[in-house]
Amino acid sequence: MKKDRHVLETLGKTRVVVEDGKVVEVGKPLLKYCPLWDKMRGIKELNERVVKTNVEFRIQDFGMCTANREVELEVFVGFGASETFMTALRHGLLDATVTVCEGAGTVITSNPALEQGIGARLSGVIETTPVAGIVKNIKAKGGVILDPPAIDQARGLQMALQLGYERVGVTVSRLEDAVQCRAISEQAVLFGVHLTGIARKEAEEFCELADLVTACASQHIRALAKKKAILQAGTAIPIFALTTVGKELLLERAKEVEAALLVNTMRLPMLPVGKQPEPMV
Repeated sequence: MKKDRHVLETLGKTRVVVEDGKVVEVGKPLLKYCPLWDKMRGIKELNERVVKTNVEFRIQDFGMCTANREVELEVFVGFGASETFMTALRHGLLDATVTVCEGAGTVITSNPALEQGIGARLSGVIETTPVAGIVKNIKAKGGVILDPPAIDQARGLQMALQLGYERVGVTVSRLEDAVQCRAISEQAVLFGVHLTGIARKEAEEFCELADLVTACASQHIRALAKKKAILQAGTAIPIFALTTVGKELLLERAKEVEAALLVNTMRLPMLPVGKQPEPMV
């Protein structure tokens, strides 16, 4: 029987291959330090051993890449793509979202809990093959999957519109996807994710199309934020709203964050030294 295979980029954009629930390949981390993983898991230095251990923990903890995959998960960070879209769905700012899940590919849903569960603790999915259990669990929670399952955000957006959804949030990690999705719908809310290592020219074009971007470890996204950002959430791995629609979604998310918040006017971006990923790429 053919193995299921999933290629992820995680913890400092490390390439990790998981086959049949087992980590079979771990590349070299692009970063040495990520403040998010330091905060969430106390990881001070990224290396192959740490990455392998973390991915294995997620496989055991919530069934990532396996038929036992939990598809409704708790809030992981205050401001993240899944958390922001979850809140937007809950309060009617979005009708549906188009995101990516390992073992299923592109997923369309209007269920806030499923949106959060898909993305809460998942990193970049570069390649994936269908896992029957994951597909079944997603469909049971109101998710719609491409036929055949694939990672194709433009097709996912088209399907969402065909299903009658009007305001659709889409996560995009490649400029090509952002271009295609914006051509399909001017009303779509595009959220740029997994942008570590994006080239300057691509970053410039990306920021002309997206409503929201996560800075990841991108020096170019941070630099462009000086001109483009109208709201920033977070300081270590900041999310920047680039349009009034993006700003609206982040402000709505802020209402649900339980921790104390500081709201202030200032020149963006706000990037405290010592709290940024290393190195910037």
